[in-house]
Amino acid sequence: MFSMLFARQQLVRALQPLSSATRHGLRHVTCPNCQKVVPLARAFTPFSQVLKTGAKTHTGKWSPSVVRSLQSLRQSATHAVESKAGVAKTIPLYGQKIVGGWLIGCSAMVFGAVILGGVTRLTESGLSMVDWKLLKDMKPPQTEAEWEAEFERYKTFPEYKYQASQKEVTLADFKFIYYMEWGHRMWGRGVGLAFILPALYFLRKGWISKALKPRLAVFAGLLGFQGFLGWYMVKSGLQEQPGPNDIPRVSQYRLASHLGSAFLLYTLFLWQGLSHLTRPQALPSTKQISMLRGMSHGVMTLVFVTALSGAFVAGLDAGLVYNSWPKMADKWVPDDLVAFDPKWKNVFENPTTVQFSHRHLAESTVLVIAGFWWMCRKAPIPRRARLAVNCMMGMAILQATLGITTLLTYVPVHLAATHQSGSLVLLSFAVWFAHELRRLPK
Repeated sequence: MFSMLFARQQLVRALQPLSSATRHGLRHVTCPNCQKVVPLARAFTPFSQVLKTGAKTHTGKWSPSVVRSLQSLRQSATHAVESKAGVAKTIPLYGQKIVGGWLIGCSAMVFGAVILGGVTRLTESGLSMVDWKLLKDMKPPQTEAEWEAEFERYKTFPEYKYQASQKEVTLADFKFIYYMEWGHRMWGRGVGLAFILPALYFLRKGWISKALKPRLAVFAGLLGFQGFLGWYMVKSGLQEQPGPNDIPRVSQYRLASHLGSAFLLYTLFLWQGLSHLTRPQALPSTKQISMLRGMSHGVMTLVFVTALSGAFVAGLDAGLVYNSWPKMADKWVPDDLVAFDPKWKNVFENPTTVQFSHRHLAESTVLVIAGFWWMCRKAPIPRRARLAVNCMMGMAILQATLGITTLLTYVPVHLAATHQSGSLVLLSFAVWFAHELRRLPK
């Protein structure tokens, strides 16, 4: 009985330094016998190994029952930080890494979908498939007769009528735009499969924590909603235009919703993947760090909003109305900036106002990132965070250069697609930096 009480007392003494080590993610602990600071791994050398090898350890004086209790406690300490980040205590480290790699892979798939969607829009291919069928769409026309039938269906919609009035549209032209849209839709279905199938496997393996399960449900819901928004957007471009000279195009509101949803899904995948693959780093609890942490989320939001305003530019072909910089037709404020009534419609439906807003939002974003980068230069932030903010600064300059070049060269497809991709790269660096400054789990 006395030995049990003695073991319990020693375990209580060991719990105090360990609870501190667990809270702060430390790798050392104070020995309750000699009060020396020793590594966790050394403090928990198995008792049997001590007897066999005579290894120098601070557990040698403790009874086997205490050692077993401390070994169990060590496992809890090892997984404490991961459990707060959404990783269950019982999930092995390699399982966490695999799940993290899968989430990063899903974000890469969404990145590819955004690029392919941008090229599809720039090549005016998005309205070539005039219906949406989940399974039937997966196989394009196989024979020449099937292609002819699909081409005849396309001819009954506004886009063909407009294109035919400008130039001859051949079957070969139709095949090109059809395959572009088909590839974009198949990639979207591929993203869904790349998410759902591994998710079911990881759930079966027990590698999905309790905290991560509702997030996966949100991801699944966003994927399904993204597919719905895609068809809802295309449907708007298949309707007859109000004016005889109006160019058939999808609604800029629906395009912005579709692109914004993809950006949101990408950001969530990337953040959760980083949470699995990287450990939170200890940061000093200072006012400066708290301010930078809050500002990092503000910068991330500003980049997101600027990219979203680009969707309105794309939806209205607003990049073709004023192809000069920094002025617009030798004026800082163009004459037709508020030509629509009611006035609020200018913000979303006037190509001049939409381009004006986007270019000045982009300029403001670069200036804000430059100021933020300057503030971070002398801040006591970890090396990974410093690398992230440096990459963000460099990408902001490159993205602005791409945008100006795209504007001055009348929006060529390759530059416009690169510019859209650059917005997602810039957002990635902003997410990475904000993630590096996240608070340590309590």
